[in-house]
Amino acid sequence: MVVSSAPGKVYLFGEHAVVYGEPAVPCAIERRARVTVEERDDDRIRVHAEDLSINGFTVEYGDGADEAPDVDVAESLVQAGIGYIDAAVEQARDAADAPDAGFDVTVESEIPLGAGLGSSAAVTVAGIDAGTRELGVELPTEEVAERAYRAELEVQDGEASRADTFCSATGGAVRVEGDDCRAIEAPELPFVIGFDGGAGDTGQLVAGVRALREEYGFAADTVESIGDIVRFGEEVLAEGDVAELGQLMDFNHGLLEALGVSSRSLDQMVWAARDAGALGAKLTGAGGGGCIVALDPTEATRTALEYTQGCETAFRAGLDTDGVRVEAE
Repeated sequence: MVVSSAPGKVYLFGEHAVVYGEPAVPCAIERRARVTVEERDDDRIRVHAEDLSINGFTVEYGDGADEAPDVDVAESLVQAGIGYIDAAVEQARDAADAPDAGFDVTVESEIPLGAGLGSSAAVTVAGIDAGTRELGVELPTEEVAERAYRAELEVQDGEASRADTFCSATGGAVRVEGDDCRAIEAPELPFVIGFDGGAGDTGQLVAGVRALREEYGFAADTVESIGDIVRFGEEVLAEGDVAELGQLMDFNHGLLEALGVSSRSLDQMVWAARDAGALGAKLTGAGGGGCIVALDPTEATRTALEYTQGCETAFRAGLDTDGVRVEAE
């Protein structure tokens, strides 16, 4: 039996613009998904999910083309619960050259599902790492990240970015621009996260930005301006100026709002954080609902968010410099 964990993430800058070749800077946060894998003596997969924003479930299934998981849960939730795990299992089998390996898989996550904090990437990264180790193969971090990206690409019908999986695998702050992914230096970042309890439709939001960008030149300029913020933000990160990072986050949120990917609840949380004295605040992820991230070394922002209409929960989460790691084997 092997237990591996991987962190979730927030976007300091760059979501949506990264789709068009602009750079982005995601940062790993101290919230993790843990995946336990134990090899079986048959080729079946049994998945038990403890906490994926639903009340826990267990499914068991095989490899038959006409055999689907038999569970009394909506199909969309089954996909959310096991789609990424299934893809991770296939990557682990491929890496270990063990196509018929069966597993008992248990998932426990501190990361809200669908909230823009990289839950699926963390589960996929940890699942591949635990699965391959259980089969006696230890992959380099870079290969775990690459295989996790392939898994997400399959589940998301070719729409995945390398950003989430690379950040989850390596930890810390990373810079992503197309296929170029690398770690970058970052100071201590006092993240505060507000969650409205919902999630936006990523595909619909991405399509909406694409339509705006194609129809209006100034919308295309807005996407490029987000890229400019990222490039300038890299310099500020290297200097360790957290206050200026906050100002850039405010700019970035304004541009995302102009592109139509914010929401009433996200804007309410952003303004509550700013009014409480946060250095900066913005939505993180696809938008439309989910989470905002603010910078505040004090407790003021978290407290303010807890009393903000539309905010279901708020919590602190520091920059996690560890990526995927083994918890037990």
